Amino acid sequence: MTNTTILDDVERRKVVLEKLKAGLIQRLNLPQTVEQIDDDTPLFGSGLRLDSVDATEVFVLLDETFGIRVSEGDEPAYLRSINTLASFILERSKDAKATAA
Repeated sequence: MTNTTILDDVERRKVVLEKLKAGLIQRLNLPQTVEQIDDDTPLFGSGLRLDSVDATEVFVLLDETFGIRVSEGDEPAYLRSINTLASFILERSKDAKATAA
């Protein structure tokens, strides 16, 4: 992996994190700003305090914003935090590009 590739990956992750946070704030009417939400903030429990209804909205956000559909076979651990969700998005995006190539 070259330095350029690493920098591209870092930049791509920043963009995904920003879009993800902004989308969650807008879709779920969260009181926080993008800057107030740490990348490691849990989605459920003590973090953003999302519930099962909010999880459905997260799935819609993934589809509408990133073109990613969640299936029953997907491991739910990706919903742990903002960071794990961003990793899921980036991984799925890579898989889609590899399949298309």
